[in-house]
Amino acid sequence: MNIDKEKLISSIKKITEPKVLVVGDLALDEMIYGDAERISREAPVLILQHTRTKLILGGASNAAHNVATLNNGKVGVIGVAGDDYYSELLFDTFDKANIDCSKIVKDKTRKTIVKTRISGSITTSITQQIVRVDRQSKGSIPPETEDRVIQNIQKALPCYDVVILSNYHIGTLTDKIIKFTIDYANELGKIVVVDAQKDLGLYKNVTSMTPNLPDTEKSVGFKIESEEDLKRAGEILLSQTSARAVLITCGADGMFVAMPEQNYTKIPVFNKSEVFDVTGAGDTVTAVYSLALGAGINPVYSALIGNAAASMVVRQFGCATTTVEELLKAVENLKI
Repeated sequence: MNIDKEKLISSIKKITEPKVLVVGDLALDEMIYGDAERISREAPVLILQHTRTKLILGGASNAAHNVATLNNGKVGVIGVAGDDYYSELLFDTFDKANIDCSKIVKDKTRKTIVKTRISGSITTSITQQIVRVDRQSKGSIPPETEDRVIQNIQKALPCYDVVILSNYHIGTLTDKIIKFTIDYANELGKIVVVDAQKDLGLYKNVTSMTPNLPDTEKSVGFKIESEEDLKRAGEILLSQTSARAVLITCGADGMFVAMPEQNYTKIPVFNKSEVFDVTGAGDTVTAVYSLALGAGINPVYSALIGNAAASMVVRQFGCATTTVEELLKAVENLKI
């Protein structure tokens, strides 16, 4: 495709303007690091001497963090946390990231969503993840919590330009919350972007959605092996959702934007040679793409900016973010 670099650069400069609300499964990534010391006498397991613990915003929280680093903290989150030790850590991490978490609903019957990764190293080796422990409640949130979430969305949404529905299918985004958020956002004239892993046809009358290739395949019911398959999948999702655009992320094969009236654009990946960790890259794409749509940028150039952002964060370990300055530098160095 032909890319106007000057248009891309001027578009990136606009993404600091929109205010974004993220609604979904808010999670905390707890990264525990240690030096491998010896094998335990109690059991055939490795003993690590703890060196540090790092807390990172994960799940829907990562999308909010990506937005915050790009628009100077004009972002809020709504979701559910437990009334436990980790909820306080989650709130504190949001505060440090300059994200408004005042509308999070606490539910004593639920666990705060936490993914604990324990990694070890020795002097002659790189750090390696040994085990991951997930803390989360099964099933959807109870009706009384659902009502409190909807009340907070009703209070908060008028103050924002864009709402992202970030569904990791851990129980926050019930059908009732999804429908209310979309209907209310449309009533207010807001941009609605969906990042979900399944049941994509459930999201009616949204502005756009950002499924990856495997999730798209699950939703449309067939294997995508060619550009014609991508077009067919895009048409199905557009028909099911009445979205204005669908952005399908295709990993090392770039992205594909489908819009009504058979308007398709294939976008090549910007960075293939320096991929270190793809964790959270989808959240980055959704965050940047949503900001761009909120700034009035067309879906194709919004996707291009998201593509550039993803090329930055895959060079870093774990859920990572980027800045407007880094994006501008990356695009200026692109050979288009």
